[in-house]
Amino acid sequence: MADVPAGDSLKGKKIFVQRCAQCHTVESGGKHKTGPNLNGLIGRITGQATGFTYTEANKKKGITWGKDTLWVYLENPKKYIPGTKMVFAGLKKKQERADLISYLLESTSK
Repeated sequence: MADVPAGDSLKGKKIFVQRCAQCHTVESGGKHKTGPNLNGLIGRITGQATGFTYTEANKKKGITWGKDTLWVYLENPKKYIPGTKMVFAGLKKKQERADLISYLLESTSK
C-alpha cells in the first residue's frame, strides 16, 4: 500500500477547482459532466457512479476507491487504468496529490 502523506484540504480545493472542476462535481446530487460526479467516491468500486457511461476499462478495473488507490491513480490515470477516457495527465507532485485527496475525502462524503 502507498504511504499517503497528510494533505491540506484547502489547498486541495484550489487544485480541484483549477484541474478537476471542468469535468467533475463533488456535491451530493451534483450532475455528471465529461466525468462523473464524485460524491460517494470513497468506498465505491470503479465504474459504478449511477447514470454515468464508463469505459469498459473503468468498469473492469474492479478496485475500490480510497486514499491508497487515489494516490496511485492521480499520479498517472492512463497508466493505472489503461483505456480510461479521462484525459487528465495526472499530478506528479506528491504534496499536490495529498492535498487533492484530502479535499476529496472531505467533499465527496457530504
